[in-house]
Amino acid sequence: MTPELVGRTFAADLGRLKVKLPYDTDSKMTFVVASGAAMVADGHTETVEVEIVEIRPRVYLVSWQEATGATVVHVEDLEHSVVHSTVTLDGRLYRLAGTFTEV
Repeated sequence: MTPELVGRTFAADLGRLKVKLPYDTDSKMTFVVASGAAMVADGHTETVEVEIVEIRPRVYLVSWQEATGATVVHVEDLEHSVVHSTVTLDGRLYRLAGTFTEV
């Protein structure tokens, strides 16, 4: 079954970090950084392989690794328009939360 994320674009607003997430397929996503919060350059775009696991209806666990080696894990809750993000970058762990809306 194809996750309902596929073929849609979402905006994750995590405070200073703002990212658009177009889900191309059930295994590929091309993210665009609108505001990188000094973690990544504004405007950075990258296509990554993702794993999408449905936790329950309309709630997904999504994970990927970026070219830099950074890892990202999201819990994306479509019902409540919320995202929880855990990022490892340069040996540091970041835990972020914010809104998750379709654009």
